[in-house]
Amino acid sequence: MVSIRVFVTQISGERLWGVDSSLPPEVQIAINVNILGFERKSAGIVEAPFVFTVSFTPSVAQISIKGRAQTIGEENELNKIMEDYKNRKPPPPYIAQAISNAAVAEAIVIAKTIGVPPPIPPISIPEEQQRPRPDARYTV
Repeated sequence: MVSIRVFVTQISGERLWGVDSSLPPEVQIAINVNILGFERKSAGIVEAPFVFTVSFTPSVAQISIKGRAQTIGEENELNKIMEDYKNRKPPPPYIAQAISNAAVAEAIVIAKTIGVPPPIPPISIPEEQQRPRPDARYTV
């Protein structure tokens, strides 16, 4: 079992839209997580530098968070991560998810501070709940 620690090393947020004018009625938000590589720190630790960016359309603001994600685990699990990286396979989803969770929390605070909509990921409704249920009717 692996554990992941996310360390933020740089945060920047800039409001590009004038503070005296209201924001457009519709703003689209795009989130990008870029894992820059993997480095072996020891037999039990692999580190991955990352850049997390939030961009807005129209261009009302930009948020950038940089840092390092430390994956701590058994040597064979970490060897698999390094081997996959060398073979240009995507990183394990749990690493990207840990980075996203930590960075979204920071980005929400930054967005509030600079007065723009927060980058809250959409909530997906399980497929079972999306289908309309037939009404149960009983007649006597």
